[in-house]
Amino acid sequence: MTDKLSTERKHFDVVINGGGMVGATLACLLAKAGRTIAVIEFAKATEFSADSPYDLRVSAISRASQKAFTEIGAWQVMHEMRASPYESMEVWDAEGNGSVRFDAAELGEPDIGHIIENQVIQKAVSDALKKLDKVTLFQPDSLDSFTVNDDSVEICLQSGGVITANLLVGADGANSSVRELAGIDIEFDDYAQSGLVTVVNTELHHQYTAWQRFQKTGPLAFLPLSDGSCSIVWTLPSDRADYFLSLSKNDFKKALAEAFDHKLGNITKVGKRAAFPLRGSQAKPYVMERIALVGDAAHTIHPLAGQGVNLGIKDVVELAKQLDGVVDVGKIKALRRYERARRGDNVITMRAMEGFRLLFGHSANSVKSIRNFGMNMFNQLPLVKNEVIRKALGL
Repeated sequence: MTDKLSTERKHFDVVINGGGMVGATLACLLAKAGRTIAVIEFAKATEFSADSPYDLRVSAISRASQKAFTEIGAWQVMHEMRASPYESMEVWDAEGNGSVRFDAAELGEPDIGHIIENQVIQKAVSDALKKLDKVTLFQPDSLDSFTVNDDSVEICLQSGGVITANLLVGADGANSSVRELAGIDIEFDDYAQSGLVTVVNTELHHQYTAWQRFQKTGPLAFLPLSDGSCSIVWTLPSDRADYFLSLSKNDFKKALAEAFDHKLGNITKVGKRAAFPLRGSQAKPYVMERIALVGDAAHTIHPLAGQGVNLGIKDVVELAKQLDGVVDVGKIKALRRYERARRGDNVITMRAMEGFRLLFGHSANSVKSIRNFGMNMFNQLPLVKNEVIRKALGL
């Protein structure tokens, strides 16, 4: 990798705005395929070590994402830092007896997936990116404006530099500047909810299981971490999230244990708490001539199943696949193939998460009875259940 001071090349095959988990993975995939890549990232690189506190934001990494990380040389780094395999996943209804359990042993797999802190993923993919000669990193820097021409896109940087590329990719998150500057519309679905996150220790071990209790107000997830602690993602109405943030540590520990039905006993320790607003979104379209959006720049979903990062990695794997062997990567034909391949999957996942949210938020007795009956029946159909989880997790 070269930096912005030493580079002599001002034209690139692809410029990626955003060097986060998704953008850096795309840069590695394209560079390994022989493309010249520039990555623009406004945030300064942060240091991470095994002694760093656990990140409040984690992702449930699927086997499909693991494969992509392995391909770019980042998976082993994650695994050696802090990655926690989960061997089981248990979901149950707080307002009834319905439950579903998935076990890796039933699938003939060593695990279902891994819970990994976002900062660990970021460190691993960034290190992989920095080893590639075909990648130029503009950091810290940001995109100021761009102009799409017939044969290229001209990109002006906040630092004053100007570079050109055949394709500009927006991997710059839910508030994407590429999307905004391109004039691409986006549809929002405001859930009026927040995700409260923290890290806790529990009286009982997490048993390498991802636990999720569905409440009327939203799901409460306990996700296993490698040191025996759990990452918490608690979906709540925004005012309730603010209330729980305001509680003392002792009061919060009691409230959390009660909300989780003391499944892992008492909460013995709680770390820093934070909350972030939840909403779904879909860009229309994902692509234009010489412009493509990936990850949260193209779509966001409810974190109910921890699939956000996995969908973003699916995006970049598909985009790299569609650009393979293409002479001019900015031409709309290949970009539309990428959008067709990914939009349907993203929309289906988004609607499924929305359906679950509405289903478990319904308090009518008839709905609760059907919901619990359906969960228990599904749990007793191992062939169907295992096929569903295989598809969902990329096994």
